[in-house]
Amino acid sequence: MTAEAPRTAPAAERNKDPILAVLQRALPQSGLVLEIASGTGQHAMHFARALPGLMWQPSEPDAQMRPSIAGWLAETGLPNVLPPLDLDVTRPDWPIDRADAVVCINMVHISPWEATEQLLAGCGRILPAGGILYLYGPYRRGDRHTAPSNEAFDASLRQRNPKWGVRDLETVVEAASGHGMELSEVVEMPANNLSVLFARG
Repeated sequence: MTAEAPRTAPAAERNKDPILAVLQRALPQSGLVLEIASGTGQHAMHFARALPGLMWQPSEPDAQMRPSIAGWLAETGLPNVLPPLDLDVTRPDWPIDRADAVVCINMVHISPWEATEQLLAGCGRILPAGGILYLYGPYRRGDRHTAPSNEAFDASLRQRNPKWGVRDLETVVEAASGHGMELSEVVEMPANNLSVLFARG
């Protein structure tokens, strides 16, 4: 893969430190972390630099974004970041068969519900007992939006694609349980987002 000038997403720049604060205490001290939907690659580099005991495996289904991840890797030279994988959670043949933890940021609401179901199924396959799944993004709780801004964001997402939208946290938790993933913690984050942590049973 040819590296290109690394891209920068403003949202990733804003949320990288609050997310890192949760990951620092939630992830294992060592092992392999698979990041699903790595986007520009900013998060992968930021987290890997701060967590040198972990090997970071970025992945991204969009072929136009993977060169940005490669660009970040070339620029930073971090030894604990692997080249990005072409991984689409909706395909059954994931190009990785084991990880100690999975991190997925801002994908659940910007994809069809089937993608979340397949993400959870995949985590059930590749995570060991006690393995961690970390999700980040906006969620509804108790069948209600947690803030007017989230309700407006949900409407804009569904206008862009009727299959997208802010999900009910309880629905995600129930689906995760069906794949052996049990909710361990929910952390309120800036801008009405949540960090949602699951552990593989």
